[in-house]
Amino acid sequence: MAQQINPPRGMRDFLPADKARRERVLSTILDTYRRHGFTQIETPVLEELSRLTSGMGGDNEKLAFRVLRRGLTPEKLQRALETGDEADLSDLGLRFDLTVPLARYYASHHAELPKVFRSIQAGPVWRAERPQKGRYRQFVQCDIDILGEPSVLAELELITATSAALAELGLTGATIRINDRGILNAILADSGFAEADTARVLISIDKLDKIGADGVLAELREAGLGSQAERLGGFLERVERLGQQPLSREAITTALGDIEAPAAVENLVTIADALAATAAGDASAATTADAAGVRRKGAPAAAKLVFDPTLVRGMGYYTGTIFEISHPSSKSSVGGGGRYDGMIGRFLGQQVPAAGFSIGFERIIDLVDDSASGPEGGLVLLADRRAAAANLIVIKAQALAQTDHTRVDIVTEPKKAGRLLDELVADGYTHFARVPADATSLAEIEVRALG
Repeated sequence: MAQQINPPRGMRDFLPADKARRERVLSTILDTYRRHGFTQIETPVLEELSRLTSGMGGDNEKLAFRVLRRGLTPEKLQRALETGDEADLSDLGLRFDLTVPLARYYASHHAELPKVFRSIQAGPVWRAERPQKGRYRQFVQCDIDILGEPSVLAELELITATSAALAELGLTGATIRINDRGILNAILADSGFAEADTARVLISIDKLDKIGADGVLAELREAGLGSQAERLGGFLERVERLGQQPLSREAITTALGDIEAPAAVENLVTIADALAATAAGDASAATTADAAGVRRKGAPAAAKLVFDPTLVRGMGYYTGTIFEISHPSSKSSVGGGGRYDGMIGRFLGQQVPAAGFSIGFERIIDLVDDSASGPEGGLVLLADRRAAAANLIVIKAQALAQTDHTRVDIVTEPKKAGRLLDELVADGYTHFARVPADATSLAEIEVRALG
């Protein structure tokens, strides 16, 4: 019987062209974030299991891959099974997101970091999901976070940097939905829900786009919250009638009606006014740059901003502003984040304001038109089978040093090179040169264009 050679379910191999494309897209995102003042860090893929399951990761904690303790003898295993204490079985786990590791990282290194720290993290995370289309057990996350900034400046920087990254990727038509946990709490209080029921109700509201208002109300009635659900239903109906509204004071106050959440409303209005001013400044700068024939880095924001009072974001650690990106070509959100002021204090023992935004890398990779961004200037040396390896490596070194080609490869020339040349064009190479058996330097061969 043949051995199974496929990767584990929910995990993937990437062929060279796919990997190169992923790296180009990721590089565009990271370069944009760096221009906006963020710096890249790296954290281990493993964390203490006690941290991963400390209540900060929401439902994702249930999906953490556990690592068995070293030296786990049959006797210790039996004792762990008898006591039911998971800590006796596992002490480490694979990270299921990048936010919990960041909180631990900051608690460890805050004395060495700026008072306001703007970080980038990009790397794989693991969740014991049930594999399905668009949902994997290993996938890449790409996060930016601002730690130590209590004002809405953090949210403004996160939104503008993320919008700029989407613009650089050519992802026009995206929408950033914005809400505040303070507004959600006020809506629930106005409907008569007890504070103890908040988490349960938000779980149902978070499903609104999947099960609709009737489904949300049915779940709440089943949970014994029928009378409160009826009042909430009236609010949901009003929001549905209004439809999607731009982020503005008028839209917020119209949607909320008599519901009061003054601090949260003022935060969102400040964000709306600042981003509107930024958009106006971008438009003016674009007109000036176009007139001068100048290409500007960091194009105007590609995303429109809307107020959505029903946006929840499932993670329980959010404390203020929350946001989520949608795109007409994707059925699921392609990014999101918010303010999570209470998390780092759990590690550090003192409260640190924090906010973050994550681009859903695996979801946007299929939306990006990357057809025109392949490697440029690639040169292939088509070597005669009799050419000496020492000569070939000398010629390759000369080509790398003396030409503008971004990559140089050596390929033994087959008898019929037509198909190979077509494949090289498909792989992004632009030039080739035939290397005779007796050639010893780059000056002896002719470099020609492919295609």
